[in-house]
Amino acid sequence: MALHISNACFPVLGHSRVQRTRAVASEGSATLKIDEEKVKLGGSDLKVTRLGIGAWSWGDTSYWNNFEWNDRNEKDARNAFIASVDSGLTFFDTAEVYGSRFSLGAINSEVLLGRYIKERKQKDPEIEIAVATKFAALPWRLGRQSVLAALKDSLSRLGLSSVELYQLHWPGIWGNEGYIDGLGDAVEQGLVKAVGVSNYSEKRLGEAYEKLKKRGIPLASNQVNYSLIYRAPEENGVKAACDDLGVTVIAYSPIAQGVLTGKYTPENPPTGPRGRIYTPEFLTKLQPLLKKITGIGEKYNKTSAQVALNWLIAQDNVVPIPGAKTAEQASEFAGALGWRLTDEEVAELRSMASEIKPVIGFPVEKL
Repeated sequence: MALHISNACFPVLGHSRVQRTRAVASEGSATLKIDEEKVKLGGSDLKVTRLGIGAWSWGDTSYWNNFEWNDRNEKDARNAFIASVDSGLTFFDTAEVYGSRFSLGAINSEVLLGRYIKERKQKDPEIEIAVATKFAALPWRLGRQSVLAALKDSLSRLGLSSVELYQLHWPGIWGNEGYIDGLGDAVEQGLVKAVGVSNYSEKRLGEAYEKLKKRGIPLASNQVNYSLIYRAPEENGVKAACDDLGVTVIAYSPIAQGVLTGKYTPENPPTGPRGRIYTPEFLTKLQPLLKKITGIGEKYNKTSAQVALNWLIAQDNVVPIPGAKTAEQASEFAGALGWRLTDEEVAELRSMASEIKPVIGFPVEKL
């Protein structure tokens, strides 16, 4: 079962070989601690790394992992978590529906993340890891109590007493005011440090912001599909509204589910559901942009994925959360920090991408 969603922001720091958060990254003559350069989410007091890691694929068998989950997949996911933390990336995003019974998953992503956090804290009790998870606005969930109940279930799966960020995964068919009330209740009960929404339009974003504001609670974030080749948040007013209200944009599918890495070609398109989105025809049109990304990457000794992520960070008020399935991917993503594209390069990439019809790289949220 799938829900189709129609609607769909600081200098950067870090390095792929950072050792936990105590290590440093150098840019020119400057040496800066990644842990000291976190960004606040909106008007909240919550600080997270400028780039997070998405855990959508962990445990999933309906969209990722070639429709199966085995010991190798779990080992890879654990190593991705370890490499992320070792690289200084300590902000992880998951959801109750990732890898759940709703999405025909093998094991819930929250369970895996909780397991990995517990293992890491046993070795390093002082490590600080920020967890973001989400409430599924399922049609039969009504009122503010449904939000609290779902949150407590998520906390149980994670093995935590609270999380840093709790988000509404998408707008509900009804009951949205109650859902916002539930977010406020979660903050007041100390179950979360900050709250956000996801896949919210400009109008819905404003309504949620104002409702929480009346309780003295800031709306920290709006998580949306945002990448170089899917810039709907710029075009539908969501990015501008977030900037105006002081709400951080969390960008999911920031490398277009791997397409912006250059690994896929018209002759070698993605498999599974992604193959129906990123067709050989689209990949053919994408080649000039991919070549430009590769060229810019060579200038900085960076990969295409790092360039695509850096482009998003350069938009300001944006925290990308690429999904990491392996340690190699997690370490690579950390290399998107510690350097900066020029304004001219940012504009050139946008101009080239504008000539390509946007593709919704994340057409459904798996339930």
